[in-house]
Amino acid sequence: MTDAQHISQDDLALYALQTPSQDESAAVREHLSECDVCRAELARLRGDLAMVALSVDQHPLPPGARARFAQRIGLNPSSAKSAEPVPIDRAPGFRRAGWSGWIAAAAILIVAVALGFQVSSLRARLHERDSRIASFEAAKSRAKQIDELLAAPTAQRVLLTAPKTPPAPNGRVVYLASRGELIFQAGNLAPVPAEKTYELWVIPADGSAPIPAGLFQPDAAGNGSVILPAIPQGVKAKAFGVTLENAAGSKTPTAPILLAGAVPENGV
Repeated sequence: MTDAQHISQDDLALYALQTPSQDESAAVREHLSECDVCRAELARLRGDLAMVALSVDQHPLPPGARARFAQRIGLNPSSAKSAEPVPIDRAPGFRRAGWSGWIAAAAILIVAVALGFQVSSLRARLHERDSRIASFEAAKSRAKQIDELLAAPTAQRVLLTAPKTPPAPNGRVVYLASRGELIFQAGNLAPVPAEKTYELWVIPADGSAPIPAGLFQPDAAGNGSVILPAIPQGVKAKAFGVTLENAAGSKTPTAPILLAGAVPENGV
């Protein structure tokens, strides 16, 4: 089992597996108590065996397994003493062979981690793309729904206004300049004090002074009118206006102009 220097590597492996007999084990223990090199090699072998044991499921050895293991590596209990020892000098080569397996396993692990990262990154990009597509489809569906609602002939259309807000005053003029004839109708006018009145004005297109076109008072509903006032014929109008004046009226408009309307460019 031993030579003049060290225990063979095979015998150390069998000792680590606890296969030698009691006498053989005693001889190994005696040598190990004096040899630092063999103790270190035994510790390394036990570490390798422990790593292998951690990587597989644990089961008890079946009967005769140790004997069969010794026979498979060329030893048996009857010939263990006569086996030619292998000097520990071979150990570097054995360690290189052992390390090559661990290096290969580490390389496989690194590749697996890298592939896992790439798969996770790809999944994240696919999820982002799917989210964008879903958002686009939702926006497209909403736009289609809006178009269909606006174009539906049976859709009800209602104008909403602020409650209890009086409608704005308004006025309409029909004017025939060539004959000097005019009809004015107003609505939603505010009441005026007794000493005041509304007055209608014709604003000539040639830039001359505004022409008074009649006084009027609104009724209780805010309606008022001026019909066929006495105004010059042939005055082309640029606009019309209504002001609040004294009860007797005025020769020139008093600011502010309460109602105003420009004549369209085509005169109609």
